[in-house]
Amino acid sequence: MSMVRLDRIDIALLAHLAKNGRVSKSELARRLDLRPTACWDRMQRLEKAGVITGYRTEFALRAIGPNVTVFVMIELGEHKAQNFDRFEREIARHDEITGCWALGGGYDYLLQVITRDIDSYQEMIDVVLEQRAGVSRYFSYIVTKSIKNGPPPFDVLSQI
Repeated sequence: MSMVRLDRIDIALLAHLAKNGRVSKSELARRLDLRPTACWDRMQRLEKAGVITGYRTEFALRAIGPNVTVFVMIELGEHKAQNFDRFEREIARHDEITGCWALGGGYDYLLQVITRDIDSYQEMIDVVLEQRAGVSRYFSYIVTKSIKNGPPPFDVLSQI
């Protein structure tokens, strides 16, 4: 994906959407001091360029029911393209794995897992291990309290 040149209005638009994705297009245009058509055109351009990839709603999972978030550091046994591909295909099969990042450094991957309890987390990890996805070691870190989980810092990123 090639980088897209963003101006200060694009950055402001992205920052507003990151904080409130439900804002109406007319309200967003008003906040950006744009005509609604110009605002809509910018949003469509950013969507087509792959900068805006979707819209989501955040949830207070504890209000829905018991849950646990676990971050998992994964180390693969062999570092070959086919092993990475096999592992990534296996990870994609599990809805409980809500985030997966390939890392440079000591570990190969960082996973974010959200499931109803520790037992269901362990069952999911056992399935991954049984599928011979190439995991040699894994380390589980259970989240005890969420301190901060916010949108990207567009004002900082735009200075790059």
